[in-house]
Amino acid sequence: MLDWTPCVDESRSMNTQECGVMRRSKCFSKLLAVAVAVLFLNALAANAAEGLRLAWTNNLLNISAPGLPGGSVEIWYLEAFCRSGSTQRDWKQTVLPPPTDLVKADKNKQRIRLLTRVDPNVEVTHDIRAKDDEVDFQLDVINRGSDYSDVQWFQPCMRVDRFTGLRQSNYIERSFIFTKDGLTMLDKMRRAENALYRGGQVYVPPHIKLNDVNPRPVSPDMPVNGLIGCVSGDGEWVLATAWDQTQELFQGVIVCLHNDPRIGGLQPGERKKLQGKVYLIKNDPAALLKRYQRDFGR
Repeated sequence: MLDWTPCVDESRSMNTQECGVMRRSKCFSKLLAVAVAVLFLNALAANAAEGLRLAWTNNLLNISAPGLPGGSVEIWYLEAFCRSGSTQRDWKQTVLPPPTDLVKADKNKQRIRLLTRVDPNVEVTHDIRAKDDEVDFQLDVINRGSDYSDVQWFQPCMRVDRFTGLRQSNYIERSFIFTKDGLTMLDKMRRAENALYRGGQVYVPPHIKLNDVNPRPVSPDMPVNGLIGCVSGDGEWVLATAWDQTQELFQGVIVCLHNDPRIGGLQPGERKKLQGKVYLIKNDPAALLKRYQRDFGR
């Protein structure tokens, strides 16, 4: 005769043999769940270890990674170098052609070195490195000529259409800068319309002369730091860019965002160092701000 004993956490009684089968089934289910969780975490770790990847061709820097919203991010690197007195002047009189050459790219697609010649005696060496969730830019800028060079700022143009899943008409709804009120979406900010060229919006830090920025409409609202970015179409990720010296933040006219780094002119023989970042992190504004403050000390 089979012995009937109550099984723990069951609503009915069953015999010992049935109880053992039930317990073994529950144990197997738990082990299976743990195994699936371990496999999932290992997959995430593999992706994290692989990190971001870089490629550069035809002045386009491509950033890619497994699972990146939109597949990849392209940066027009570089669009232009610019002289002072740009705000009310024909753009053709402002830009300095930036012929850039690839010096070296490692086989793992984690590091690229570029050389740009500007004006014509200014040399810019770019050391660009991909990490788990950021791209680091280290620039060395030197004037090898005997005259002052009026190279004031330059433009890396980050294209965000695929990342946000939006178009020119509405991508400001997922784009932001930091103002005195904290992270502020661009569609919630005051916008100007009058300028030499219509379209887009320029956000000028308080220490920059208004005569030396993009000839597009200048917002009356000022940024409080050098971060500009956007949220992915699924709302899970943030793409942002920052530099240690900023001439302007710019919401452009080809579904793009700019942090345009400041050089500030170069005396003969003068050398300057610049640092920049592109962040690709989970949608956590506090974590983004903390990273920026850690990296740039502000």
